[in-house]
Amino acid sequence: MENHEHHNHEEMDHSKMDHSKKKQKKADHSKMNHGDGDHSGHNPGHGQMGHDHHKMMIADFRKRFWVTLVLTIPILFFSPMIQEFFGYEFLLPGNPYILFALSTVVYFYGGWPFLKGFWSEVKKGAPGMMTLISMAISVAYFYSTATVFGLRGEDFFWELSTLISIMLLGHWIEMKSVLGASKALQLLVSMMPAEAHRVKGDTIEDIPLEDLLKDDVILVKPGEKVPADGIIVDGSSYLNESMLTGESKPVKKDENDKVIGGSVNGNSTLKVKVEHTGKDSYLNKVIKMVEEAQKTKSKMQNLSDRAAKWLTYIALAIGFGTLAVWLILGFPFVYALERMVTVMVIACPHALGLAIPLVVAISTAVSAQNGLLIRNRTAFEESRKISALLFDKTGTLTKGDFGVTRIESVNETYSTEEILRLSSALEQSSEHPIAVGIIKKVKEDNITIPKPENFNAITGKGVEANVEGKEVKVVSPGYLRDEKIDIPKDAYSDAAETVVFVLIDGKLAGYIALADEIRPESAEAIKIFKKNNIKVLMATGDNEKTAKAVSEKLGLDGYYAEVLPHQKVEIVEELQNKGDFVAMTGDGVNDAPALAKADVGIAVGSGTDVAAETADIILVNSNPQDIANLILFGKATYNKMIQNLIWATGYNVVAIPLAAGVLYSSGFVLGPAVGAVFMSLSTIIVAINAQLLKRKIGKK
Repeated sequence: MENHEHHNHEEMDHSKMDHSKKKQKKADHSKMNHGDGDHSGHNPGHGQMGHDHHKMMIADFRKRFWVTLVLTIPILFFSPMIQEFFGYEFLLPGNPYILFALSTVVYFYGGWPFLKGFWSEVKKGAPGMMTLISMAISVAYFYSTATVFGLRGEDFFWELSTLISIMLLGHWIEMKSVLGASKALQLLVSMMPAEAHRVKGDTIEDIPLEDLLKDDVILVKPGEKVPADGIIVDGSSYLNESMLTGESKPVKKDENDKVIGGSVNGNSTLKVKVEHTGKDSYLNKVIKMVEEAQKTKSKMQNLSDRAAKWLTYIALAIGFGTLAVWLILGFPFVYALERMVTVMVIACPHALGLAIPLVVAISTAVSAQNGLLIRNRTAFEESRKISALLFDKTGTLTKGDFGVTRIESVNETYSTEEILRLSSALEQSSEHPIAVGIIKKVKEDNITIPKPENFNAITGKGVEANVEGKEVKVVSPGYLRDEKIDIPKDAYSDAAETVVFVLIDGKLAGYIALADEIRPESAEAIKIFKKNNIKVLMATGDNEKTAKAVSEKLGLDGYYAEVLPHQKVEIVEELQNKGDFVAMTGDGVNDAPALAKADVGIAVGSGTDVAAETADIILVNSNPQDIANLILFGKATYNKMIQNLIWATGYNVVAIPLAAGVLYSSGFVLGPAVGAVFMSLSTIIVAINAQLLKRKIGKK
């Protein structure tokens, strides 16, 4: 987070860092393309249009499968080879022509997605899975057709039809699995209600969501979904934001609190003034970010793409090589051709093409539902390497909920109440935890807050303004040291307090001590980090005593006290120079340089603006346990990718030689239809293994 303890809270509100200075660690947002042509099963679409298109593709494959299957039954029944195998004879007049007619429909109707995909791959100059399937079914079809019209040899029609049926079934099942991966995000897409109750004077009108405008006031009834991001203008209620932020407990919201569109209202009626609608809403930003992350190619993705490409070339070479070898050995052409077709079917890099994208789709969508927004796939996958984790203190390890514990005056001219009153003038417009704590105390004591003039933020050190003709500053201990002002001896107690100093007309008037409670989840999270051999360090702008108290209570491996925002970069560099793989947590604004320098930048902090900040990974809540979940889920995701790659490539290493006929001498020969079954099974296993990733997330 930004330097909370140095009381640089106005920077959050007044000085957004130029985004050009932030490192936009975005990988190539190219489409996931696995040489499938129109076979979009491998590029899960997560917008509503992509989702509907995907459903249409599934329906198309299902229809083609059933039509092909119905035609395959008579083809099998009338095939001489099948009749010979089962010991029956039932040949109709013109039997070969009947088989040819039925198989032609199977080839052009059932095989159309593969032929279309093949043409798409050829146009791109990137032969892949569709090339192999198309060549296998085309060789089988045209050779068999030639035998009907005079060429000596046996036809392949029964194997052609079973091959296409199995391939269609495999694609259908696999695409359903891919759709399952997109459903997690579809839940986010469907979270917005269709209508909103707009308040117009004394009347309430129901309007479509798209007609909602900024600054409209809407009524949200008990149990309803909030239609848009906004601010409560009347009422208070508990809202369930679990689907948006991963926070399982309902959150209490009062007047002037922000609400997120898509969250579910509790038992009270609310009136909400609309802030963001449509594309500017928090939910929309999350959906867009997740879609972009799912399109992003990481190192693992590029590895699987390269492997699939090379597998295609190898399969084509082995396929034609197999044909040549069996012909040279003196075997009939039909036998050599069968071996070649089987090799090409077996070698389809289908499982390999699906191995990584499906894991990407699932992990990104499931993460979003649990309050982890992934912007950079590579950083997420590399989170497994983290060896040092640098935390900010306020609002991350602690609740960020400050309460005033002591107010002391060191100047007889000003009472403690006057010090609180004057300092509150500078804090009233800030949302910084220290400012909120001071204002809370002022309200408890019923003190009237005066108006400030010529307000100014002192970068990294505090704030200043003119109040009632006096020059008032609320600053950190670092400012006092820079100005050679002595810090009172009793300013710091042994408690984990944060102390800010109040200067009036250039002289120290007093100080305000605030305590920030340590999050109960912090200790548990730190145990998980240590169990995973990760050093946990804290960088805080707070004083040495407070930093030491928090560090000892949580059992940290070390801490840095009185740190300015720019010094966090130096700490990250220092850790990296020691050989650590460093993750930095910050709020994505003042900490941008440190987040960019770290190997993995994690932006923390709740609120509707969080999705717009720059980092590799964004945690919607500031809960350190989410970071533990992130690292463990990152490891689980990487392991799934490796498992899928090993399965997909290992399967081919074993199956291709069998398809080529290396065990011919021992009597084992793999037919094209059996090869197609194994190929489809391989793909389905990869898809199911990817789905199991959903169980690995730390929450829910």
